[in-house]
Amino acid sequence: MQTSHRTARTAGSLFLLTFVSAIAGAALYAPLLTDPDYVTGSGADTRVLLGAVCELVLIIANIGTAVVLFPVLRQHSETAAVGYVAARIMECALIAVGILSVLTVVTLRQTAGADEYLPVARALVALHGWTFLLGPGFVVGIGNGLLLGFLMYRSHLVPRPMALFGLIGGPLMSLSGLAVLFGAYEQSSVPSALATLPEIIWEASLGIYLTVVGFRRPRPVRAFSPTGNVDAGA
Repeated sequence: MQTSHRTARTAGSLFLLTFVSAIAGAALYAPLLTDPDYVTGSGADTRVLLGAVCELVLIIANIGTAVVLFPVLRQHSETAAVGYVAARIMECALIAVGILSVLTVVTLRQTAGADEYLPVARALVALHGWTFLLGPGFVVGIGNGLLLGFLMYRSHLVPRPMALFGLIGGPLMSLSGLAVLFGAYEQSSVPSALATLPEIIWEASLGIYLTVVGFRRPRPVRAFSPTGNVDAGA
């Protein structure tokens, strides 16, 4: 039981770290992502590089949540648990591509004759936008939302009403990502924010719950004996 609580609190702390690092990274990237002529100006390279460090921490924390939870989740559905790990890795791969695109823009700005690279820099910023949409905007809905929500709902390791936010919010977030992909609305629009809100609530509440409370006691599996009596097993 002590090991189980330690696992839960480690996973919860990592979930909270993903929030902090993701928000910090987005805030630090702002000068590069919002200025279409970033490579021709004075730049804020140190700030952007710190944002890249935050996103590297995000990758470590993301994979950490999957690695820490996998031994527990596989007991309830190994297929879904492996899918969750795979989704986390895919999300981090897309984030890594986004980091590389941003760092390349910084390199171009520091290169002599940076004006010549303005179209390339804008293309790299656009690439970062697509990686954000497909990673945190789509894959997260499948992995952290649908698969992790299903595993937590099935296992009773957290309150079931909480897990429903993942089961509902995850697919909703992924569908919203597809809507943005096909131009129904912008990623920074109100519809996108509303569609993402349940998933945000799910991940934040899961991180806080696991850190403060830990796992709930799993319900015993009830089996019928040949004599017709009900036996309780682990």
